[in-house]
Amino acid sequence: MQFGRTYEEFEVGAVYKHWPGKTVTEYDDHLFCLLTMNHHPLHLDANYAENTTDFKKNVVVGNYIYSLLLGMSVPDVSGKAIANLEVESLKHVAPTFHGDTVYGETTVLDKTPSRSKNDRGIVYVETKGYKQDGTLVCVFRRKVMVPTETYIKERGGEQPGRPEPKAPAEKKTEK
Repeated sequence: MQFGRTYEEFEVGAVYKHWPGKTVTEYDDHLFCLLTMNHHPLHLDANYAENTTDFKKNVVVGNYIYSLLLGMSVPDVSGKAIANLEVESLKHVAPTFHGDTVYGETTVLDKTPSRSKNDRGIVYVETKGYKQDGTLVCVFRRKVMVPTETYIKERGGEQPGRPEPKAPAEKKTEK
């Protein structure tokens, strides 16, 4: 299974459809809100949402949807990244609710070799998230520094530092 790409493997215009999608549960939403100290009742209080909002139900916190899409993109985009350099823009286009399933796709907008080191480059991508009905819910653009094939070879391959499994010890038998 491929995990990320080297600079040479990115093509401007390529579209990576991230799989699988993720159905967002109330638990996911509430846990993310509590972990990030976002206690807005729009996300946590069903009574508040029902009686004071246009949606009449809790809205999933947008930064969870962004984080989910960013995570979905890792195997296709930044799995080999040296650094995530910038999130240029982030737009929450439509609300997501508990029970919605989010799918993502990323388009390569541009790529440029590093000006300071010839073993890496910068990839500029746009990721879009959609609900199960095709509604666009989130769009963001970011720049990622990725290695070249030379970088990978010089550092010992795809997974440097990964230990090899030990052979099982032989069992001693009693005589």
